[in-house]
Amino acid sequence: MIYKIRVILDTKDDVFRDIEIRDKQTLFTLYKGIMSAFSLQGEELASFYVSDGEWNQGKEIPLENMDESTEDETMADFHIYEVMPEVGSRMIFVYDYLDMWTFSVEVVAIEDKKAVLNYPLTVYRFGAMPLKAPKRNMEIINLEEDEVIDEEDDDAAFDDLDIDSEIDMEDF
Repeated sequence: MIYKIRVILDTKDDVFRDIEIRDKQTLFTLYKGIMSAFSLQGEELASFYVSDGEWNQGKEIPLENMDESTEDETMADFHIYEVMPEVGSRMIFVYDYLDMWTFSVEVVAIEDKKAVLNYPLTVYRFGAMPLKAPKRNMEIINLEEDEVIDEEDDDAAFDDLDIDSEIDMEDF
């Protein structure tokens, strides 16, 4: 079986790629296909997240296991047919935890055809990839006070701190 997967960059402009991949290939192979389709360097950490019909983020499937004390599963441990069993199955893909390139990943077709090329294969491209990751309007939750702090107010909070007050400059 060949899966056609639409990968959409979360940005104002329409930027997406359709990638074909075999059902028995892994999420790691899809990760490599996304890197190629969107011309990303592939040098940063990344994760897939299982998602429902409303695009709610579920279980994380990371590129690498960062906790050596456990044997958590990684992208290489999951076949496409296991995590995306039918048309309409969705995942969220996040690349580079600092810039947070975020993509919606959805199965748009499953065809019973003979594989004739090396997969994954980018079969359709739409939109130009931006040079920088789209800005995120993220909310920061202050766990001590249970209040939401707007990202724009962060600079004011740092201005109120007297960080250097206890440093004796003669020690340097």
